[in-house]
Amino acid sequence: MRAIFYLAIAMSLLLVSCNSEPTLQKYFVENQERPGFLAVDISSSILNLDKTKLTLEQSKALSSFNKMNILAFKLDAKNKGQFDIERKKVSAILKDTLNYQQLMKFGSGKDCASISYIGDENHIDEFILYGIKSDNGFAVVRILGKDMNPADAMTFMSILKESNIDMKQLDALKGFIK
Repeated sequence: MRAIFYLAIAMSLLLVSCNSEPTLQKYFVENQERPGFLAVDISSSILNLDKTKLTLEQSKALSSFNKMNILAFKLDAKNKGQFDIERKKVSAILKDTLNYQQLMKFGSGKDCASISYIGDENHIDEFILYGIKSDNGFAVVRILGKDMNPADAMTFMSILKESNIDMKQLDALKGFIK
């Protein structure tokens, strides 16, 4: 009888711990191969930096960055309905304030962008850039790292200015945007 009781508790905990809530990671996986979408993963090697010339602050910011995942949806005359559905799905995921903290929002309505993050202010595991252009589509960029913070993000932007970006990693985006 006790064994059944403990088994029932274990099963309850297992079912409760399985989270069926939508997340960006799940959204990326579900849509990366669907028509209208483009998924690109970009590693930190895209920057082609001479790491010996980086300051200590720049090295720290760079080491907190792992990779970027980009998922874009290109709007055309045939998929306007799907665009509206997908845009609403992403917006709903990012409104989950338990998981995603919004830093900034630009614009409103059909043309807007936002920056959100996962983690706490000093230990950010992911920055999320989300942009919607009502006549082109939308894109979601996940910047994945470990223990990033807003200062690291600003330092990382300065590193980008000094980098010699490997454009071959962006070839898939060029064809999609045209």
